[in-house]
Amino acid sequence: MNELFDLIIVGAGPAGLTAAIYASRANLSVLVVESGVNGGKLSKTYEIENYPGIKKISGLELANQLTEHGQQFGAKLITGEVKTITDNGETKTVELVSQKKYDCKAIIVATGTKERPLDLPRANEFTGRGISYCAVCDGFFYRNKNVVIIGGGNSALEESLFLASIANKVTIVIRRDEFRADAKVVDKVKENEKIEIITKSLPEELVIEDDKIIGIKIKNVDTGDITTLECAGIFPYIGADPCTDFLDKTILDERGYVITNPDMSTAIKGIFAAGDCIQKDLRQVVTACNDGAIAANSVNKYLK
Repeated sequence: MNELFDLIIVGAGPAGLTAAIYASRANLSVLVVESGVNGGKLSKTYEIENYPGIKKISGLELANQLTEHGQQFGAKLITGEVKTITDNGETKTVELVSQKKYDCKAIIVATGTKERPLDLPRANEFTGRGISYCAVCDGFFYRNKNVVIIGGGNSALEESLFLASIANKVTIVIRRDEFRADAKVVDKVKENEKIEIITKSLPEELVIEDDKIIGIKIKNVDTGDITTLECAGIFPYIGADPCTDFLDKTILDERGYVITNPDMSTAIKGIFAAGDCIQKDLRQVVTACNDGAIAANSVNKYLK
C-alpha cells in the first residue's frame, strides 16, 4: 500500500507553499514534492520590492521564509521529480522518477516554468560555463568582467542590476525598442552607468576561442548589421515554458499551460493547479500566492 495523503502539491514555489499553508491549516494531510530548490524561482532572484507588506527583501530570504511557513502546520516536504499522475477516480497515484509512489485524494500542480534556452549553435554545450540562467547563482564567476543579458522583461532588468554590482560592464540586448518591465526597474537600469542598452537586436552567434566564450554576435533587426560584443558571460532571459510534461494533455493548452477554472480546478476531477504553470496573464509572486490560497480552499471544499 502506498502512503495516502489528503493532498499532494507538486512544486514548492510561492503557489505550492501557500497552498500547503492553507491546506494544512484546514487539517488536511499534505505532501509537497519539489524537484529543484525550495522557493522556486524566488531562490534565484536577487531582490524583491513588490511583495505587499515587505518593502525590500532578497529572493532567497523570502524563499526560506515561505519554505519554513509552508511546513509550520504539518505539511511534509520531500525532494523528488514527478514522473506520472494516475487518476484512480476517488484517489490519484503520484509516481516519482525514483519509482516511489504516493496516493492522495486531490492534487495541486504548482510546478511553475523553466527558462527558455538560448537557441544558438553550441549554446547547450556552454551552459554553466559561459551561459547562465541565474545571475544570483553564477554572478560571482564574472566579477570585473563584461557580461551580456538577452531580454527586456522584469527578470532581465532585475538581474542586470545585480550583475552591475559585480561585473565590469553589463550590456542588455533587446529585440524591441522598449522594455517590457516595470517603470521603476527601467529607470534604475537607465540610471546605472555600468549598464549599456542595445535595442532592436537579436543574438546571432556565439564567439568562441580556446573552448571559451569570449563574445556574442548580435544582428540589428532593421538593418541586418552584425555587431560583436566582447564578454565572458551571457545571461538569457528570453521567456519561459511551463513544467507540465507529466500531465494529461487534455487539461493543457497549446503552449502546455494548465487550463483552470476560477477556483483553480481542472477538467479532471480532483486535480487543481496554481501559479506560473497555469494559463493567465500576470505571473508574479503575489499572484502565485493568490492562486495557491484559492486552490487549497477549493481542495478543502472538494474533499468535504
